[in-house]
Amino acid sequence: MAFESILDPVFNPLLKMTPLIAILLISFILTLIITLVYRFTTDQKKMKKLKEEMKEHQKKIKELSKKDPQKAMQIQSEAMKGNLEYMKSSFKSTLYTLIPIIIIFGWLNAHMAYYPISPNQEFKVTAYFAEGHAQTIALATIPELEMLGNATQLITGGKAEWSLKGGGGEYKLNMNYNNEEYDMPLLISSQHQYAPPEKTIQNSKLKKIVIGNEKIYPFKELLGVKLNWLWTYIIFSMLISIGLRKILKVY
Repeated sequence: MAFESILDPVFNPLLKMTPLIAILLISFILTLIITLVYRFTTDQKKMKKLKEEMKEHQKKIKELSKKDPQKAMQIQSEAMKGNLEYMKSSFKSTLYTLIPIIIIFGWLNAHMAYYPISPNQEFKVTAYFAEGHAQTIALATIPELEMLGNATQLITGGKAEWSLKGGGGEYKLNMNYNNEEYDMPLLISSQHQYAPPEKTIQNSKLKKIVIGNEKIYPFKELLGVKLNWLWTYIIFSMLISIGLRKILKVY
């Protein structure tokens, strides 16, 4: 990622924390920045007025929905215009934060989606196939890793699997299947970093290669819930946003 040199010094200290705490802090920082940008790039008096009008419209629609449906529809139309105006007024602040958030999300996906493969840790590499596949597939590595089994594997149940381990470093896995060759990067590191662990293959019976990095589920240790970093961030940011908007009086 082109922005890693900027983001790494800022966010790398968070990688020493548990994923749940790290994402909580990142959620708070980003939500605070987004809330402040929104507050100072929108006309808060106008936004407050629009929000109050929307609440009033909702109240009237609820009251009239059974008594006077036609009148309720008219108010619904006015409410939609108010909602559109509110969205248009907040769009400017969204543009200010959109690109930085996308960049940070890219960094989070590269560091918080999986645990790294540590030096000398045994891990698996799995190849998945479509129906009508050939019988065997061979795996080679550059530089060499310790392969705990045969390099050539029979394809059974639509997949083939290898167990490997090795010292820290960057590797290239090379799969030879039905006279086709496919490369897959691998990173073994004591730091919290990894190469993309999944690769989708096009126009081949070999459909996907997966390296056995364990997925991170921040809530798993606390509540046993399997939510990845993105859903964890969304939950935290929504709750934090509600609190910050009340404290800072943002409409």
